[in-house]
Amino acid sequence: MKRVAIQPEKHWLAHAILAHLIEHPLAEDTVEGIVEWWLLEQEIKYRTAVVRAALADLVAKGLVLERQGNDARLRYGLNRNKLEAIRRLLAQREEGEQ
Repeated sequence: MKRVAIQPEKHWLAHAILAHLIEHPLAEDTVEGIVEWWLLEQEIKYRTAVVRAALADLVAKGLVLERQGNDARLRYGLNRNKLEAIRRLLAQREEGEQ
């Protein structure tokens, strides 16, 4: 049973290790170093892409506002005009998880 649960994660890890090695062809490290540095780097890249996609959806729905800061970087914040809609959405999600 545990073997089945491990397979998808093992596949992702193998992909992440290979992706790191392609980006850094001279790299080599211990298991501990790979976990601490290589996989962390790949996880951050993946999560950054997922967060960008989630934010794009929230901005498109008008729940989150996007503005450009003085440094030209985009900033995201709550659309206070949508508080009730956001609260309803969160409540529905919590009910569905129970």
